Amino acid sequence: MHTHAIYFSPTYGTEKIVCSVAKTFGEYTTMDLCKPNETYQATFDTDDLCIVGVPAYGGRVPKTAMERLENFKGNQTRVILVVSYGNRAFEDTLKELGDLLQANGFICVGAIAAIAEHNIAHQFAKGRPDQQDQVDVQSFAKQLKEKIESTNGRNAVELPGNFPYKIYKGSTNKPTTDSRCISCGICARLCPVGAIPIEKPYATNHNVCIQCMRCIDACPEKARALDAVMLEQLYKHLEPLCTSRKENELFI
Repeated sequence: MHTHAIYFSPTYGTEKIVCSVAKTFGEYTTMDLCKPNETYQATFDTDDLCIVGVPAYGGRVPKTAMERLENFKGNQTRVILVVSYGNRAFEDTLKELGDLLQANGFICVGAIAAIAEHNIAHQFAKGRPDQQDQVDVQSFAKQLKEKIESTNGRNAVELPGNFPYKIYKGSTNKPTTDSRCISCGICARLCPVGAIPIEKPYATNHNVCIQCMRCIDACPEKARALDAVMLEQLYKHLEPLCTSRKENELFI
């Protein structure tokens, strides 16, 4: 059995969780879905195991991740789904991801909804996944391994969520650059959708930007940020929804 860790993880939280699950199964290969100039196309065999992870954006799979996963084909290939979210709710994300992969020849044998630090409002789920989260994920991974190695190892799991999926509203609050920018180009090279021109890294194409926060996270000069007034409004909206600690969930 070959294990493949596949993830769309702009700020690396989802990647950590996916790889934590993957290592339970021994050696594994990785596929990073955040490379803008990559041709994403792969076919997997019956004996392969894929662990596919995405963050929840407004209760949905990021559109870019969906587009890149569309060309991944399985042959009754087992897949474990991982969705990370910033302590609010993952809503239809698992179902949407599972529906796509099952239509492409995969069998969803298990799923994990895991908490990671909110990629915009960092005060929510700050520092997560933490030590307890790591214990949870390792426990979940061992249970999934036991299932896969058992006689019911190809039984599909029922995923939470609704169809039609929740409407993703997005946000007009996109990153801008201030005078601290030194045009190093790190953000342009790392942007998953190529929204930052390499020759003008102080600019951002807001029509292309998916508000993944990778450029803000990567900027060594802290020159990139969202609008402070709009951020404060978001904080007030999220506070009653995100303050209390939510726990990781296993679907098996």
